[in-house]
Amino acid sequence: MANLPAALKRFSGKTVLVTGASRGIGRAAAVAFAAEGAHLILIARTRGGLEEADDEVRAAGGVATLIEMNLADGARVDALGPSLFVRFPQLDVLVANAGILGTLTALPHVSDADWNSVLNINLTANWRLIRTLDPLLRRAEAGRAVFLSSNAARSCRAYWGPYAVSKAGLVALVKVYASELASTAVRANCLDPGATRTAMRAKAMPGEKPETLPPPDVLAPIILAMAAPSFTVNGTVVRASDHELYAHDA
Repeated sequence: MANLPAALKRFSGKTVLVTGASRGIGRAAAVAFAAEGAHLILIARTRGGLEEADDEVRAAGGVATLIEMNLADGARVDALGPSLFVRFPQLDVLVANAGILGTLTALPHVSDADWNSVLNINLTANWRLIRTLDPLLRRAEAGRAVFLSSNAARSCRAYWGPYAVSKAGLVALVKVYASELASTAVRANCLDPGATRTAMRAKAMPGEKPETLPPPDVLAPIILAMAAPSFTVNGTVVRASDHELYAHDA
């Protein structure tokens, strides 16, 4: 794709922001958007991880703006939209991928610190992203927001308390936001990626063989499809196994 003429690339001239872009699903999505001509805004906590992602974006023929940021820093997240507006007239796509697992333990044993950190990153930070980036998304011809959810939001398995609650809350947050966007050109949805070969999955399932799981790259086409102007579904959870839901390819 990197060798395609710009006119044939689906996201040529578009600005795409990806959180948690230094590895896993976020990095895979960033590289795929780069190959389709997008200018990437990559956000992650570590400079080294961002630079590695940037190398892959460049190899795919793309260009990226790197922002080293911990989404737990509410003030910095709040300032993101106004800061970006100085350089970018609109934001075409938001891929809100960043998330943390926390400690898997029984609810009576969850510490205040662990509860607060998981809810802050997985839920509150996404509300802040919506608040700060909504004006830029509305300035786009067809703004799209894709939030990474999880089956944990539905399964509510024992010992997954903070993570499951945060992801269920994220689904509700995105559905409310989508309802508020109904009369606009912006669309917001969640993606439940299913079991994927990521560092978080390895932490959650240490006895699992990573090679039995699909790599993050297989999700990139789904994310690109959900980010396309032709994908007009709004306020739903797309599951990676539900082919009929993400067949709206541009």
